[in-house]
Amino acid sequence: MIDFNNKSIIKMQMVDNNTFHPMIAPILLGNEQIIGSYRSMRDGVVFTNFRIIAINVQGVTGKKKDFTSIPYSKIQVFSVETSGTFDLDSELQIWISGVGRVSFEFTGNADVTGICRMISAFVFQK
Repeated sequence: MIDFNNKSIIKMQMVDNNTFHPMIAPILLGNEQIIGSYRSMRDGVVFTNFRIIAINVQGVTGKKKDFTSIPYSKIQVFSVETSGTFDLDSELQIWISGVGRVSFEFTGNADVTGICRMISAFVFQK
């Protein structure tokens, strides 16, 4: 599970959406679609048209996994920091109603402005 108290940062790079699909298929709703997938060493984050799914692979073998769902409807505030000349990483911070802040750090080639637009589309739709 995401450690909401320690506000841990997961550094990720974009991967093919099929990377996590077999792993999360059992928890996806019938009309839920994967929009983007990002992976760190073993963990990952999947953006769907309904939520953000944080995947925490646990244990030596990696068979145990924790899936944390963050519905877009519970996001109160979000912030994107793009990469710069010397700081090649970018960061997404979201504040979740009743939980607090969660940060995701991406490699410099990630399209964080695209992620921001996508989150905006789902958070602001009524």
